[in-house]
Amino acid sequence: MIIIQLLALINRIVYLYSILLIVYALMSWFPGAYQSKLGQLLGKICEPFLRLFQRLPLQFAGIDFSIMVAIFALNILMRVIDRLAYMFIY
Repeated sequence: MIIIQLLALINRIVYLYSILLIVYALMSWFPGAYQSKLGQLLGKICEPFLRLFQRLPLQFAGIDFSIMVAIFALNILMRVIDRLAYMFIY
């Protein structure tokens, strides 16, 4: 039971982090948003993880898809962890 509760907590954290990544991406639409207090805070939270994906050639036609790939990778990782945990439990 504790493993299931821990997995539920991790899923919520990943969901929240995904939302933070989306908000960070949307801030690019507003001039000076990254220099605000919220932008700086989100930068400290999101940029270390995003750097892993910004090394890859994920820019097409001037659009950076690294945030979308990062969110996709987080979700795949969570699905793999869930399946492994449920296989271990049952």
